[in-house]
Amino acid sequence: MRISALSLMALAQLLVVPASAKTPYDGTWDVAVLSKAGSCDSSVHYRVTVQDGKVFGPGDVSGHVTSDGYVRVSISGSYANGQLDSQAGSGRWSAPSCSGRWKATRQ
Repeated sequence: MRISALSLMALAQLLVVPASAKTPYDGTWDVAVLSKAGSCDSSVHYRVTVQDGKVFGPGDVSGHVTSDGYVRVSISGSYANGQLDSQAGSGRWSAPSCSGRWKATRQ
């Protein structure tokens, strides 16, 4: 069986192209933000997306998830951190005038 130089070059390209960096937390999450202290709304929901470990959402929601599920996010001057597992997560958040907890569920 003969392999052409063109076939070898195509195979070499496949071997050096990096695989996508998909994480176990990638996907859509529903996040319930609950205020415990201060003057913020008592409850707000966000739908966020994790893609390659980066968190995206409406407005200026941004952040990242580490390989072990630790998440850190900023939302309009508020900051949140916590822990995700494969289907759910929770943590704390704070803003200049209020603070509370959050819970997330994979959609």
